[in-house]
Amino acid sequence: QRQLVESGGELVQAGGSLRLACQASGLAFRSRTMGWFRRAPGKGRECVASISESGGRRYYAESVQGRFTVARDNDKNTTHLQMDSLKLEDTAVYFCASSFTWATPPGPYDMWGQGTQVTVSS
Repeated sequence: QRQLVESGGELVQAGGSLRLACQASGLAFRSRTMGWFRRAPGKGRECVASISESGGRRYYAESVQGRFTVARDNDKNTTHLQMDSLKLEDTAVYFCASSFTWATPPGPYDMWGQGTQVTVSS
């Protein structure tokens, strides 16, 4: 069964850090671009980071540039999003997604996880 499962979301104070993880199964992980998206209350979905199949290319949204870092481990079929210097506006549900191609702007993505809640408090 093909699936993406996110973990690591929790309540954190502004200025703190979190590391999200996404475990993939049932897909050719090594050949897939992986992305991290978020949806904040009352806002649309935003791609915050993506990483190419080999990890050689990365994309970051301007809103997280310099604070978030995306990585992947192709031996473990996982991707991570390290989030530092968190701000109130980073509060959102974060989703892991998979694409068959690399593109900037990111897309299209054809496989999605269920999401993990990140809440940043003051």
